[in-house]
Amino acid sequence: MVTGTMRDMGEGGAPDDRTLRYLKALVTILTVTMILGFLTIVALFVMRFAEMNRVELPDEITLPDGAVATAFTRGKGWFAVVTEDDEILVYNRATGNLLQRVRIEAE
Repeated sequence: MVTGTMRDMGEGGAPDDRTLRYLKALVTILTVTMILGFLTIVALFVMRFAEMNRVELPDEITLPDGAVATAFTRGKGWFAVVTEDDEILVYNRATGNLLQRVRIEAE
């Protein structure tokens, strides 16, 4: 029984020059494709992280006495701080004034 691989081999049992050139071209194309893919991923990470530096954050937030911040989020025209006391403090982004206090009650 003769397989496709055996047909491409010469008398000495080694692949002929045509097959070797074909395999070399495939390996080269695969290598170039992998390098380009890796460079694309690195470029996307760099561009994405550069965008993250544009986030506007307030210079200072004045929390009520005894409040300790555990999380921060922002929206259009406002930002909010979650405290250790299970309370969400919503502030106006432009003025920094406290707009709303939301008490989180566990069930």
